[in-house]
Amino acid sequence: MLPFARVTIIGLGLIGSSVARGVRAAMPTVRITGYDADPDVRAIADRIDLADDIADSAGAAVIDADLVMLCVPVGAMGAVAAEFVDDLPADAIVSDVGGSKESVLAALRAVLPDATIVPGHPVAGTEHSGPEAGFATLFRGRWCILTPEDGTPDAPVLRLRAFWEALGAQVEVMTPKHHDLVLAVTSHVPHLIAYSIVGTASDLEEVTQSEVIKFSAGGFRDFTRIAASDPTMWRDVFLNNREAVLEILQRLTEDVTMLQRAIRWGDGEQLFDLFTRTRAIRRSIIEQGQDDAKPDFGRSH
Repeated sequence: MLPFARVTIIGLGLIGSSVARGVRAAMPTVRITGYDADPDVRAIADRIDLADDIADSAGAAVIDADLVMLCVPVGAMGAVAAEFVDDLPADAIVSDVGGSKESVLAALRAVLPDATIVPGHPVAGTEHSGPEAGFATLFRGRWCILTPEDGTPDAPVLRLRAFWEALGAQVEVMTPKHHDLVLAVTSHVPHLIAYSIVGTASDLEEVTQSEVIKFSAGGFRDFTRIAASDPTMWRDVFLNNREAVLEILQRLTEDVTMLQRAIRWGDGEQLFDLFTRTRAIRRSIIEQGQDDAKPDFGRSH
């Protein structure tokens, strides 16, 4: 039995369009309604037949929905919910795909005090954006984290779990606060470091931009891929998960200071021990199927 019969997707970028494609591939009888605030995006979504219907407003999109999936930047969640609050069916489940969860839950609950809200975060993506960037297998083998608030009944959480599992994801349930700390370590601060390193390279007066591009080694190339991610989405993630991000940044600052000291004093043993531990983490990620062990990260040349 399908967990939902009518799914509304608000926000038709990479994640939203991938959800639509995934639903169509895995649950072809489910009716999909899409909406995006950008009329150009709606036109593209209509042209590529992304959904059964592309609505002209958020309110019209949710009228008969069983599930409303918000695929918009985390800073826009409350404003988008306000657009459809008067049209949301009483029995609909509202979820999202945002990268921070405490702020999203607070924003949605303030606008939708009586709605069933089960926030979520599929830990998947690429550096590309837009409705044509999505693909049905984006979530296959990846994790989706659900973060229901205290007191949420089991039934809607189980329905969301079944939905994401049908798209190929593995599902974990945790509190919003714990999610935000975990993702600050595994995603948010790494993105911040990538933005910083690429920005530093472009600002160095002694190194020309052409040299940065021409002589970029594998490590720098990987940073540029991360740093090419959607700027609006990541601006909102950092501002909405600031407490956890700042906590991890403080720890990182202390660790970098330790590395500076080890390099300055020629402490090769301390450097070797750290690099050995981090190498083991990389092997574990590959063993759990979260990345590719092919040479040069599977790049074709």
